[in-house]
Amino acid sequence: QVQLVESGGGPVQPGGSLRLSCAASGFTLDGFAVGWFRQVPGRGREGVTCISDNEGSTYEDTIKGRFTISRDNAKNTVYLEMFNLKPADTAVYVCAARSLSYGNTCSRMPEAPAAWDFWGRGTQVTVSS
Repeated sequence: QVQLVESGGGPVQPGGSLRLSCAASGFTLDGFAVGWFRQVPGRGREGVTCISDNEGSTYEDTIKGRFTISRDNAKNTVYLEMFNLKPADTAVYVCAARSLSYGNTCSRMPEAPAAWDFWGRGTQVTVSS
């Protein structure tokens, strides 16, 4: 079975930290770019950050310097470390994978669902006092 499963979300206070995981099964992530998106009702889906091989790029200015993406191919997992969380970070965080054979995904980080091969179901992050 091919799937991406996010974990690590939950309720946190402003200024807190979380580490989200995006674990792949049924395929290996080393051949894929992985992006993190966040979804808020009424605002739609926005790209947060993306990693192609061993580097990441941030595409959302409000999280710059607070979020870090990394990957561990041996564990078939990509991580999103989040620090100094703010209420505006509240969202469902979703990971997606796109084959590296398509080219440089992270330079543009497409938001169209069809542009990505696999999507997770998301994990809720709620930042409130």
